[in-house]
Amino acid sequence: MTDREATAKVWSLIHAERAALAADLAELSDDQWATASLCAGLTVREVLAHLTAGARLNGVRWMAGVIRCRFDFDKQVAMRLAEQLGTTPADTLERFRLAVPSTTKPPLPVLAMLGETIVHAEDIRRPLGIRHASPAEVLTQVAEYYQGTDMVVVARGRIGGLALVADDGPFATGSGPLVTGPTLALVMAMTGRASHCDDLEGDGVGLLRERCAQPVRDAP
Repeated sequence: MTDREATAKVWSLIHAERAALAADLAELSDDQWATASLCAGLTVREVLAHLTAGARLNGVRWMAGVIRCRFDFDKQVAMRLAEQLGTTPADTLERFRLAVPSTTKPPLPVLAMLGETIVHAEDIRRPLGIRHASPAEVLTQVAEYYQGTDMVVVARGRIGGLALVADDGPFATGSGPLVTGPTLALVMAMTGRASHCDDLEGDGVGLLRERCAQPVRDAP
C-alpha cells in the first residue's frame, strides 16, 4: 500500500467514526447536550464543536490563529470552538454533520486526527451512557499512535515504565507493572481520562490513575 493509499484509508476510518457519532447524538435532549464531558470544563456540545473546528482548520488558518492568540494554544482552541458552536444544539450538530466528509486538518499527522475523533467521541459518549464499538483495527492504530507520541496530548510520557496489554486485540507496549483491559480504555487512559482506569486491571493501574490526575488539555 502506498503512502497515499494509507492516508486515504485513515481518512475513510475518520469519516466512518464521525458519521457514527453524529448518528448517536441525533436525539439528545437539551439537558443531555449540557452534560459535562470528560474534557475538563467542556460540555458534550462544546467537545462536538471542537471536533468540527478541527475538521475545518487547515494549516494556514491554524497558524493565523496561533499568531492572533499570541501563541496561547488554549486560547486558540477556545476561539475555534466558539466559531463552530452555533446558536443551538441542533446547529452544533448540523455543523458537525457537514464536517463529516472533510479531509481538512491542522498541521498534524492524519493518525492524530483519527485519535482526536476516537478520543473525543468517547469524551462525549461515556458521560451520556452511549456505547459504541469501533473496529479493533481502528482502536489498535490509535493506541499504537499514542504510545509513541506526546504531540497533541501527553501519552507516551504518561505510560513510561508501564506495560500496557489489550485483552481484546493485539496492542501491547512497554515494560514494567502491568495494565491490561480493552483497547479503548487503554487509549483513553493514555490520553489522561482517569475514568477509564476503572475498566483496567493490573499492578500498574494505580500509577496510571495518578498520572491521569491532571486536567485534560487539547490541541490544536
